[in-house]
Amino acid sequence: MGRHRTDEFDGGHHAQEPSPSPRRRAPRGGRGRVLVPLAGAVALAVLLGVAAFVIFNREHDCSGGKLPLRVVATPDIQPALNKIAGTYNKALHSIDSRCVEVTVAKESAARTANALVAGKANTDLWVADSSLAVSRLRDDPATAVPEPSGSVAVSPVVLITAKSSADKLTSSLKPSWAGLIAAANVADPDGPGKKVRVLALDPQKNSAGMAALLAAAGSAKKAGQDKALVGALKELSGQLATDPNALLASLTVKSGSKVPVGAATEQSVQVHNAKKPDAQVVPLYPAEGTLSLDYPLVVVTKDAAVQKAAADFKRELATASAVRVLQNHGFRAPDGKAGENLTKGKGFNPAPPKALPAPDPKTVASMAQTWSRLNLGSRMLTLLDVSGTMALPVPGTNMTRMQAISKIATEGLGLFAADSEIGVWAFSTHLDGQGKDWRELVSVGPLTETLDGTLRKDMLIKELATVQAKATGDTGLNDTLKAAYTEMTKSYQQDKINTLLILTDGAGNDDPQGGLGDAQTLEFLKKTYNPKRPVNILVIAFGPDAPKGKEQMDALAKATGGEAYIAKDVLQVRDFFLQGMERRLCAPKCDG
Repeated sequence: MGRHRTDEFDGGHHAQEPSPSPRRRAPRGGRGRVLVPLAGAVALAVLLGVAAFVIFNREHDCSGGKLPLRVVATPDIQPALNKIAGTYNKALHSIDSRCVEVTVAKESAARTANALVAGKANTDLWVADSSLAVSRLRDDPATAVPEPSGSVAVSPVVLITAKSSADKLTSSLKPSWAGLIAAANVADPDGPGKKVRVLALDPQKNSAGMAALLAAAGSAKKAGQDKALVGALKELSGQLATDPNALLASLTVKSGSKVPVGAATEQSVQVHNAKKPDAQVVPLYPAEGTLSLDYPLVVVTKDAAVQKAAADFKRELATASAVRVLQNHGFRAPDGKAGENLTKGKGFNPAPPKALPAPDPKTVASMAQTWSRLNLGSRMLTLLDVSGTMALPVPGTNMTRMQAISKIATEGLGLFAADSEIGVWAFSTHLDGQGKDWRELVSVGPLTETLDGTLRKDMLIKELATVQAKATGDTGLNDTLKAAYTEMTKSYQQDKINTLLILTDGAGNDDPQGGLGDAQTLEFLKKTYNPKRPVNILVIAFGPDAPKGKEQMDALAKATGGEAYIAKDVLQVRDFFLQGMERRLCAPKCDG
């Protein structure tokens, strides 16, 4: 039998074999020296592979199953977060032997906030569009919403207009919040509003709308534009868009000769332009600076493991790759750095715009309340003086007092929204038979309601244009005031501002033949006025005799939380109506 060769396995040595000659050992020994390092390398590779396998499985250990992390984000940022979450899930991030599985649902910040208040929010991590939305919840002690843990992105709120209208707009309006307020001021029809139509996002439903409102209001107050602000807010309440898509689309639709302008986030403009190459919109950066949506992260869950998952996903959102995804969707990094989609060539300013001071929660809550009060519906009964003195001429004009007062009433009518409820009574002594000092010209009701085939608003304009003074009539205000105030109190509507407006040339010579006296009328008003169901009296007097009755008019108005004004000219009535609207903000404690 032949010998078994074992030299390839044991280094070429055998116990019973004589030592080979040098000529034979060299090549065999050479072969052995090649195999030994190779075998070591293989062993090392195996060991490293095992180590890598152990490390990988320790860091990506899904043996305990999945750990769901439910993220709810606003619709604008949800697509970007959803993409980041997909990459994150594939990387198998493990928390306590459970792999995190992130899902990102979209929901408006307002709806999520309401769900949190009701304790019905189905989310572990909330990505709101703005700290403004979160601060309002945190300011409410009934909702235990944690403090935000950082920001995932930012997007400045900018003025916007159609690219085709940009040149025309810049010749009419300086890109600024002050210019926007001036253009929207309903009480200044001869201002920039002649050429510009201002649209707005509903601040009660959209954080960008609230940010624009806060920025504009802050700039207006700083510039002493308080009255213009009230006029602008009143006008904007009728020009609201429910969401940015609707606002951006409306800017590129030709409607009349006015150039439409609005305010929205820079990111919404980028997304719109990418989808609508034939209907481009351009951002205009306000001269005073602006506020930005900051997309805060709020960890809502109380589960310790899910809190760890939220913290891990938050770290993922801060990585360079995640920031690039957000920038590709039109957002800026939290430090304001723009991506390739926000370049000058695409109409944007890559540099971060000047930042206005962030409003505190009290300011945000106050502005929300201001908006709500100003946009309550209006219900108003106007008492129109038609006594004999109303037939007298107004010095320096070609009008009688009656014509001037009627013009004032018509001017005021134009300041009210279409859903307002308004009516008119005329008053003078024995105007509707013996002893009755008032006559209903148009009943109180919606301006858009049809009466005998005519819109109530058109009927009011017609009556105001044709009403005549009663040559022999005295004022007859007190009895009329009692009857009207009783009617408005009985028919009070909780969801509206209920007002009794008196238009007169003065408060003297009430009713020489009897009726209520001044003291009795004032006592009646003080007794009847209910601050929980307020009916305010607003008096606007015009004419040379008006100052004589100012003290009495002040007493009547203030007894009901109202105000009395004397107009020096017809155009001044716009300011008075706005001041009356402004009193909504402090009612029922406007005078301390």
